[in-house]
Amino acid sequence: MTILYKELQPTDSYKIRMPQPLSEYDRKLLTLFYQPLIGPSAISLFMSLWADAEQEAEKEYNHYHLMNMLTMPLGTIFEARISLEAIGLLRTCRKKDDDMRKFTYQLLPPLDAKRFFEDPLLSTFLFSKIGQQAYRSLRNRFRDNGGDETGFEDVSRTFLDVYTPIQKMRGMEDDTAIEIAETSVGNGVPFKHSDFDFELLYSGLSEQMVSKTTLNGVPKEIIAKLAFLYSLTPLDMQKVIMMALDENLKLPEDRLRKATAEYYKMNVSKEAPVLHKVFVQPTQRKQAEVITRDDKLVEYLESTPPAQMLRDINGKEPLSVDVQLAERLINTHGLPIGVVNVLLQYILLRNDGKITNKFAERIASHWMGKKIATVKDAMEISRKEHDQYMQWKAEGQKPATKRSSGREEKVPEWFYKKEKKTDKNTVKSSSNINVDEERRKLLKELGISGDGVK
Repeated sequence: MTILYKELQPTDSYKIRMPQPLSEYDRKLLTLFYQPLIGPSAISLFMSLWADAEQEAEKEYNHYHLMNMLTMPLGTIFEARISLEAIGLLRTCRKKDDDMRKFTYQLLPPLDAKRFFEDPLLSTFLFSKIGQQAYRSLRNRFRDNGGDETGFEDVSRTFLDVYTPIQKMRGMEDDTAIEIAETSVGNGVPFKHSDFDFELLYSGLSEQMVSKTTLNGVPKEIIAKLAFLYSLTPLDMQKVIMMALDENLKLPEDRLRKATAEYYKMNVSKEAPVLHKVFVQPTQRKQAEVITRDDKLVEYLESTPPAQMLRDINGKEPLSVDVQLAERLINTHGLPIGVVNVLLQYILLRNDGKITNKFAERIASHWMGKKIATVKDAMEISRKEHDQYMQWKAEGQKPATKRSSGREEKVPEWFYKKEKKTDKNTVKSSSNINVDEERRKLLKELGISGDGVK
């Protein structure tokens, strides 16, 4: 699971913006064209944001809402989000307000079929994902055949044929430009071509053969995308351009695409290029710092919805009353998800494997009074209260809890660290627990291996 606590937290809030409504046609494009590229998790996230954005009033949510609605851990949601950003379907803005982070997610429409197939990155990426036969079938399905109007001439007027420009009204120019920018359609894959050395490309081309006017006829972005897709250097692209020139020494874009593909097949590989998803996680710790099992457990508790945590422990679907209790503690009382997870585990230990609202709310009220705000703080206060509980048992004092039914208690792994430091009498009175064996059992129930959370 990706470490995300510096990128995103379940309590971070967000709003959704959708400058223009999406259509049924957009839904088909997302399903047939984009889903093979970015996967079902990213499309599910987009669809969920789309559904929430269609509400009349703009509403603020937190990311715990997404975790519950999609039944995904926070790491999966984050990776789905960056996939949407990379493919040009989502624009994310972040604002830091003291210790809180607020996000704005702007949904962008997918490219229509024509522009999608014209984009060298997207079309080739799709080809590599679904194969030649499915690719051709999809392209033929969305091909514009002009209505099979053979022999007809298109006599439709253009905008400039009908409208004549007039002097703009004073003070309207800037506002109009802003409005157009806000409602513009998606531009496809966000792509920066600054890494490509165009000076080297131009320096090796003869001005007599390839004029600057000819080169300027093809957008730089297309040249950079083709070079990136086929892993070609500026020197390779010089040869491609010479191959693509027509009899009039012009450089049509379609000929450049075909020449690039042919050069790739002849000199690199006969197999279509494949794009691999790569995400370099920002460095969270110093290289020399060791990530302990406790660190991984803390990350698991901080990023896992309580419903999923209960599911991991019990191996079955949790009761709705338990999930509603957890949601009330998070949404109404503002307790962090990780603190609620520790609280629920502590209650399961103390209350014979059962969760009761009154007991949970009494402990939550106590912790809120103590200003418990992190998983580590919650673990520490739980250990102290557990030690006090064990001391009462050792001294023969009966705390106000139900008598054990003899079933084996599922002790959270983080309790052992403190229990091993208690005196021998306390350890003996808490029953002869095989620490290593119990730890292995609990980690297995929580889905945590020796290398970390699965």
